[in-house]
Amino acid sequence: MISVQDLHMHFGGFRAVDGATLTIETGSITGLIGPNGAGKTTLFNVIAGNLQPTSGQVFMDGEDITGLPPHALFGKGLLRTFQIAHEFDSMTVRENLMMVPGQQLGESLWNTWTARRRIRAQEKELLRKADEVLEFLTISHLRDEKAGNLSGGQKKLLELGRTMMVDAKIVFLDEVGAGVNRTLLNTIGDAILELNRDRGYTFCMIEHDMDFIGRLCDPVICMAEGKVLAEGTIQEVKSDERVIEAYLGTGLKNKVVQEASA
Repeated sequence: MISVQDLHMHFGGFRAVDGATLTIETGSITGLIGPNGAGKTTLFNVIAGNLQPTSGQVFMDGEDITGLPPHALFGKGLLRTFQIAHEFDSMTVRENLMMVPGQQLGESLWNTWTARRRIRAQEKELLRKADEVLEFLTISHLRDEKAGNLSGGQKKLLELGRTMMVDAKIVFLDEVGAGVNRTLLNTIGDAILELNRDRGYTFCMIEHDMDFIGRLCDPVICMAEGKVLAEGTIQEVKSDERVIEAYLGTGLKNKVVQEASA
């Protein structure tokens, strides 16, 4: 679904992404790992249109989408979440979901005078879909709670729920497990697996929790210093000497390799 070809993103003399090339297969849950500063989030920002690349290309279903703005990619079914949740604090959980679909009839002043019946019908359908999403995510009891009052894990569930309000093809998840307790993390993981298996969502996720990555992701891609370092199953990547060196340095490399192969 996604093909990244020789992508570069430079900030002055700093090369945050330095010739990354990778693919994300349709129907996969692809994990993206790497030490801090490896270029993972910058790569996401370029793919999702938040940054214009210095050079290189990004393709989605064979179409060159390099440099398209986020709203154009949203219309093509490419969505992303953020490491720090971007909810609307003063709106309820349900309202946060209902506002996601674009081009709603009520957004037009003219329609508020001429299409009131259609607006009401559309809002009724959005309400039904929002409640269905909340039920799926097991947070229906929070539907009328202000989003700003949610815990960190609940906000991550809400972010995932927003991707379900439209016809997403691929969702980029940036550290969905950061700051989330184990119980909610399991709930998030269950939701991702079900969306992938039963609803055909493709996911690519940045995550530092290796157990979470191992449970959900195949393949796993490791980045370091802006480049793709290794790709394979979680066990193959964790056992790769280059990956061990990138995370831990050469001093612990031999010890960890021996433990991984034991």
